[in-house]
Amino acid sequence: MMDMDMASPPGNHAAAEAGETIITSQVDGAQTGIIKIIQLRRPQAKNALSQQMVRELSAVVEDIHQHAYDDDEQDDDQDALAPVRALVLGSAVAGIFCGGADLKERAGQTPSATRGFLAALRHLLTRLAALPVPAVACVAGPALGGGLELALACHLRVFARNAAAGLPETARLAIVPGAGATHRLPRVVGPAHALDLILTGRRVDADEAFRMGLCNRLVPAAGAAGDAIMSPDMLRREALEAGVALARQITAGGPVAVRAALGVLGGAVDALENAAYESVLGTEDRDEALRAFAEKRAPRFVGR
Repeated sequence: MMDMDMASPPGNHAAAEAGETIITSQVDGAQTGIIKIIQLRRPQAKNALSQQMVRELSAVVEDIHQHAYDDDEQDDDQDALAPVRALVLGSAVAGIFCGGADLKERAGQTPSATRGFLAALRHLLTRLAALPVPAVACVAGPALGGGLELALACHLRVFARNAAAGLPETARLAIVPGAGATHRLPRVVGPAHALDLILTGRRVDADEAFRMGLCNRLVPAAGAAGDAIMSPDMLRREALEAGVALARQITAGGPVAVRAALGVLGGAVDALENAAYESVLGTEDRDEALRAFAEKRAPRFVGR
């Protein structure tokens, strides 16, 4: 296994940069360009998506949009920056990928602030899904709600065996997934599986996720030596390593063809989901769900 330390990914790389909520680094390849690596880092909040995290992620994604395939415009300029050819997104926190939106932060927000946060999150995930380079999510531990939507906005997903995925919004929070899951999830797993996960809010483990096509790779392979005794941090590193390996495999191909394939297969339809979310955001059930979450009790829904 390659050394996948939080601030030291495998290969030739620049020094890691740490923001308040994420760590960014990169792997350089002479033939394959730069693989940018983002690791979520909010250990005290299970990597929940806060306003600050959304801002920091957005800044990196926009930078990749600006610098992907830089060499296409630089011709033979040897001093040009190497192009960004892939993004790998994982966690710097053992045992968790992302627990979803930060409900503690949201509980203190006005409806207007909540809509502003949701607009920023939707924009981030739309831009992530529209990257002209492959984005690989490396999930070790739970990916719930907005955390699963973050992984779904990536083109490919690697799950460690301790991964779990779920969308608790409809069943537990009296809303609908509001950041792309209602159209991205059916495209990945099909309408039947998507309806099951959205309406029941149940979690699926890594094996079931792999069987339904929610993830593209499952690590370590079944029966691998040491599989049963791997710690959460070892599994986190294994997933990141596999994500980097998958990115390298893709970036070894023709960059123009990769970009064209992503353009053909990409695209998003957000309007229907946005309208559905707006229809439930101001309901009594939604307010009750937030109170119940803060009070650590089951919600009592009234259907209004």
